[in-house]
Amino acid sequence: MTQNTEERSVEVSLVIGTAGHIDHGKTTLISALTGVDCDRLIEEKKRGITIELGFAPLRLEDGRVVSVIDVPGHERFIRQMVAGASGIDAALLVVAADESVMPQTREHLAIMELLGVKEGLVAVTKIDRVEEGMAGLVVEDVAEFVRGTFLEGKPIIPVSGVTGEGLDSLRGEIAALVDRVKPRPRSGALFLPIDRAFPISGFGTVITGTAYHGVARLGDEIEVFPSGREGRIRSLQVHGKPVEAAYAGQRVASNLSGISVDELKRGDVVCHKGIFAPTACFDAVLTLLPSVKEALRHWQRVHLCIGTAEVLARVAMLRSKQIAPGGEEPVQLVLEEPVAAASGQRFIIRFYSPLITIGGGQVIYPYSHKPRGAHARARVLARIEGLRTADTPALRLERLVEDAGMLEAPAAAIAIQETPANLSKIAAGLVKQEKLLDLKGDRPLYLSMAHFKELTEAVLAAVRNYQKKFPAEAGLPLDEALRQVPLPDAKALRSLVSLMAEKGTLALDENKLHTPDHVAKNEGEFLKNSQALAEICRRRGWQLATLDEVRAEMGLPAPAFNALVQSLKNSRGLVILENSFILTAEMEQVMLDILRGIGGNVTLAAVRDATQSSRKYILPVLEYFDSKGYTRRVGDVRVVRVDGKTSL
Repeated sequence: MTQNTEERSVEVSLVIGTAGHIDHGKTTLISALTGVDCDRLIEEKKRGITIELGFAPLRLEDGRVVSVIDVPGHERFIRQMVAGASGIDAALLVVAADESVMPQTREHLAIMELLGVKEGLVAVTKIDRVEEGMAGLVVEDVAEFVRGTFLEGKPIIPVSGVTGEGLDSLRGEIAALVDRVKPRPRSGALFLPIDRAFPISGFGTVITGTAYHGVARLGDEIEVFPSGREGRIRSLQVHGKPVEAAYAGQRVASNLSGISVDELKRGDVVCHKGIFAPTACFDAVLTLLPSVKEALRHWQRVHLCIGTAEVLARVAMLRSKQIAPGGEEPVQLVLEEPVAAASGQRFIIRFYSPLITIGGGQVIYPYSHKPRGAHARARVLARIEGLRTADTPALRLERLVEDAGMLEAPAAAIAIQETPANLSKIAAGLVKQEKLLDLKGDRPLYLSMAHFKELTEAVLAAVRNYQKKFPAEAGLPLDEALRQVPLPDAKALRSLVSLMAEKGTLALDENKLHTPDHVAKNEGEFLKNSQALAEICRRRGWQLATLDEVRAEMGLPAPAFNALVQSLKNSRGLVILENSFILTAEMEQVMLDILRGIGGNVTLAAVRDATQSSRKYILPVLEYFDSKGYTRRVGDVRVVRVDGKTSL
C-alpha cells in the first residue's frame, strides 16, 4: 500500500461478513483480499480451522475501507458465527469448488436470512483444485441453491485465494456491493456488543466489537449491560488507527476506564449512559425455518443468540400454542438471565437439544413483562402490531405513549432508545402535531391524547364529588387531588389543571380546585358549626371529647356532622386520634406549648399532671406528636424538638 493510497483512505461504515462450510477457504480468501490472517490463535494455527471471529480492513481501489468479519465454519462454533454475523451489513458466502454446497453452507445462509441480511455475493473458492469446467458447474449449483433467498441474482465469482485468479473481479463486485448498501445512520445512542475484552499493559481494559447503532466519542460516559457497570471511553481505534469518534457499522476497539476486564465478557453491550437497560423479557416476531422437522411449542426452552450473547430462554406464545415449520408468530422471549437488546435487533434461536438452528426473529419491544390474563395478552399483541410498523423514532414514541398512557422523559428515552436531546426534538414535533401532550412536571411527562382525556375526566369527577360532599368549601385541595389522580408530582398536576383551565373546564384558586360555576354554599352555617365544635373541645379541655359526644351535643344529623369534620380535617383544623378523640389545631398548639414548658425529658406522668388529665386521653396525644415528629420517644421519656412546629 503506497503512502498516497493511505492518505486517500476513507472509512466506510459497513461490515461484510463471511459465511460457509468449514474448510471452504474463507480465511484464505480474506487473507488474499486484505493481507490479514484472521486466524490469530495458536490452536487455530495448529488445527487449521477457524475457532474464533477474525477481523480485517478491506481497502478498495478507490480508497474506501470496509470491515470484514471472518467467521468459523464448523457446526460446533455456530455461536461464534452468529456473534459475528449479527452486526454485518452484507454477506460474502463462500462455497468450495471441490465440495459445492454443504450442511454449514445451508445453515449459515439460513442464519443470514433470519438476521435480516439483504445484500451480498458469493465466492466459489479453490478453483485451482478442480478440473476445468468444474467451477462452472458449481456456480450453476450455487445459483440454484440461493434461489428464493437474498442472494438470488447476486454475483457468483469463481476465485482462488492461493493463485489469485478471480480476485480482481471479486474486488470489483465488492466495490459495487458497497455502492448498493445504504450506510447506517452516523448519529444517536451507542449500542456496541462486545466480542472481545482483554487487558493491555499500561492502558487497562480494551474491548472490541461492531457498533450496531450510534456514535462513540472520546470521553463519553458509558454503561455496560446487563451488569450496569459504569465507565468512560478513554480512547478509540478503528482498524488499528486512533480516532476521536467511531460510528455504527465500524469495527471498534475502545479503552475503557472505570471497568476492569474481569467485569466484562462476550455478550455484554457498551451503551451510552441512561439510554438502555437490561431486559429479561422482550416482545418479538419469531419465524421458524421451513426445514425444521417439528413445530415449536409454547414455553419450549431454546438457546437464544442475540448480538454476541447466548442465553437460555422460553418462547411464550401469545396467539397460538405452537409455530409450525415455516410459520411466523408474535411471541415473547422470557430469558433465564438478562441481556441488553435493541429495538429492531435480529436474533437466532436453536433447539435446546439437539443444538440446531431452528429459527429467528426481530426484537419489537425490548422491555416487556409476561402478561397475566387475556386482556393483558391482547394489549401486548396490539403493542407488537403497532411497533412492528413504526419505522421512525417519532412513530415509536407516539405508539409507546399510547400504550403506556404516559411516560416520563427518562423512561421514554429508554423505551425508544434515543438520547435525551433527540427525544426532546421528537417529542416537540409530536406535541406540535397534537399527537401527544407534554406536561411540565418535575421532568417532562408525555401523555397520549386518550390518556389526557381520561385524566381530565378523573380530575373533574374528583372535584365534582368533593363539591357535592362539602358544598361549603372553596374546592378540592390540590394535595388531595394528587392522591386521587395518577400523576407523579404536584407540578405535573398543576400543568394538567392549567390545560384544563385554558379549556374552561376547571379553576384553581389558592390550591383549591373547583368547577368554574362552583360557589361555596352555606358559609355562615359552616363557620357557626365549626366554631361550635371548637368551643365544645375547648370547654372539655384535656378530657378529650369523642366524635359521637360532640355530634350529640351539637345536635347535627350524621351526614352534616361528618361533612363538617371532613372539611376541618382537609383544612387541617382538627385530627381524629385513637378512640375517636378530637384534637383541634388550637389544642394541638396548646399541648406543644405545655411540652416546651415542661422542658428536658418529658414523661407521660408529667404531661398528665400539667393538664390535670389521665393516661386515657394524654397517651393518644403524645403518640400523635411522635408520629408528627414534634417529639421523639427514647425509652419511657420523650424529647421535644426545639424547632418543632404544628401543622397549622
